[in-house]
Amino acid sequence: MSNQHIQGSTSTDALHDIFADFEAPATTDGSYLGNMKYKKATQEYLESKFQSELLAVKARLKAAKTKVNLVVQKGSIQLQATLPIKPEDIDKSGNGTKQYKISFGIPANLDGLRTAEEEACELGRLIARKMFVWNEKYLGTQNKTKVRQVVKDFLEDFEERYFLTHKRTMKSEHTFSYYIQDLKRLLGEELLINAQSIREKIYSLKSQPAQHRALKAIRVLLASFDISLQLDIKLGKYQHQNERIIPSDAEVEISFTKFEQYTSSRKATIKKQYIHTWKLWRWVYGMLATYGLRPRELFVNPDIEHWLNASDNTWKVDKENKTGARKAFPLYPEWIEKFDLKNPEYLEMLKQVLLDKKTFSQINAVRVCCSSWFRRVGIDFDPYDLRHAWAIRAHLLGIPIKAAADNLGHTVEIHTETYQKWFSEDHRKKAINEALNKKSELVLLQEENKLLKAQIDRLKLEVETFREFYSSYK
Repeated sequence: MSNQHIQGSTSTDALHDIFADFEAPATTDGSYLGNMKYKKATQEYLESKFQSELLAVKARLKAAKTKVNLVVQKGSIQLQATLPIKPEDIDKSGNGTKQYKISFGIPANLDGLRTAEEEACELGRLIARKMFVWNEKYLGTQNKTKVRQVVKDFLEDFEERYFLTHKRTMKSEHTFSYYIQDLKRLLGEELLINAQSIREKIYSLKSQPAQHRALKAIRVLLASFDISLQLDIKLGKYQHQNERIIPSDAEVEISFTKFEQYTSSRKATIKKQYIHTWKLWRWVYGMLATYGLRPRELFVNPDIEHWLNASDNTWKVDKENKTGARKAFPLYPEWIEKFDLKNPEYLEMLKQVLLDKKTFSQINAVRVCCSSWFRRVGIDFDPYDLRHAWAIRAHLLGIPIKAAADNLGHTVEIHTETYQKWFSEDHRKKAINEALNKKSELVLLQEENKLLKAQIDRLKLEVETFREFYSSYK
């Protein structure tokens, strides 16, 4: 099935129905293999769904004795019927009719099938009533829709087109919001949709990450509208340019106390209902530090009952999050008690904050509050830096890479390529020293083991000598 098979526009409800029985594999944090796995699963599902619906439409047309068939050719759905000879056509059979294929430019996708069925029924009624005539509609001479030229011309329909090929979830809405943002901010709404203009604009961006984001956003836009352009843009491997501040364990614990310290400097005029808000955000801080979670993973359908009663101290990440469902384990279980993470008061506050938050934008507003509270209380690093600190801590503790990656909800590829780049000189020094210390301990144990074996052999010999002496004595 070509890209056109899965493009088109339709209502939100219809899109929801299309994907109602689709369970996509969990994506990864931007890894190539993870994205390809998701894309392949989606395309295979839509291909199967399209073929199934096409057969169903054909069956309905046949049952209604509609003398019109549907034919899929070159990414479009055409109507096939025996009609009166077209003007200026030659009547070779002499009976005044001929089989024709009529194309309205209907894309071969699930939404296009609805349009094609409607057109087939209308044409079938005209044929049955002997009222069909070759007019502008069926001759294809009607005025064409105005050609879209710049990014702005596509934005109005972009969301509908995009979600025809992606199941609408909080996760996919999150991804789509970045595409819209990058199209407007990095490329601009007045950018001409042609290869030369797009190339020039992307190469003009000074930041390498911005170039990568812009290229990805425009490619998604082009694919959504089935526009084929040879962009021929070659960018270097994606590299984060901003330095991250990775807090040490001691800094994590010290920064935890800043939330309560902040309360002493707050204005006395603060509204009563907000006096204890800091407790909730201190709890959020503690959870991010202890479990290495993404901030959103605390706010999307949190299973609070599980958390309060889990004997294994796991936090259940909901399936609606970026990389699907998982259970996260703490590296330092003692932080659960030290940070008072199972205090029912804080969990009740979380419930209240999320009470009416169901959509992506509503959850995103709560997530933004997390970053603002870090700045408000004077923490020098970002919420996501706690996640990186967790990954480095896991490495220093000797946790297998696969186990650490699974706990953070990403692939080993992402774990090694993205997170380990923040492994500083101090971290490397610590890791090497600990490895050398372990090696020294191993050598000592091996030497001790040799001595013990020699002692055992000596004791065995003494026992054997004693037995022989005892036997001769008897």
